[in-house]
Amino acid sequence: MINKLADSVAQALAGVKDGATVLIGGFGTAGIPGELIDGLIAQGARDLTVVNNNAGNADQGLAALLKAGKVRKIICSFPRQVDSYVFDDLYRSGKLELELVPQGNLAERLRAAGAGIGAFFCPTAYGTELAAGKETREINGKHYVLEYPIHGDVALIKAEKGDRWGNLTYRMSARNFGPVMATAAKTTIATVHEVVELGALDPEAIVTPGIYVSHVVKIDRTATQAGGFKKSA
Repeated sequence: MINKLADSVAQALAGVKDGATVLIGGFGTAGIPGELIDGLIAQGARDLTVVNNNAGNADQGLAALLKAGKVRKIICSFPRQVDSYVFDDLYRSGKLELELVPQGNLAERLRAAGAGIGAFFCPTAYGTELAAGKETREINGKHYVLEYPIHGDVALIKAEKGDRWGNLTYRMSARNFGPVMATAAKTTIATVHEVVELGALDPEAIVTPGIYVSHVVKIDRTATQAGGFKKSA
């Protein structure tokens, strides 16, 4: 019987190894799998390459993972914002490597990994420092830059509902990078707020089919304040 439901976050994360490339869903604080990030800190894997749209907010979530010294390199499109002081300190002190990727390129490089595409040409970043050292080509009068897929060893994503086969649905903007990251990783771990019986999810509404998901962990809903952070007790 196929049953991808994990008893705990710790059980789901047990196989993450040092040096892994970890794709973490979320856009700012929307859709950040905070429980999985906290679990990864506790699990202890180090020397990680993390892929996310941002580079953490304040001291929570991804910023906490950076602060714990678990990350060697981050690949993202928007690392600096008003509360990205953990990233700033680590980057400026040379303790964290950064690969800056335009947001559309980031999404497409992840999608390409899941689709089995070896590389693709994209016009974004042509003529800028981000294209330095990369192959370029003129196609039909336009200039393009060769980009390669981003493959992950593990994807950590936050979904809304799931079943024991790993089929997932999301809640509005919390969906963001989750679906493409799920297809781009060897192992995908998803948290859900509700586990439903097989057949309860409308097949037309399933965003991430279970074939892409390795483990599903049920978590409680947590009230948040402005900015997406957990409310203080």
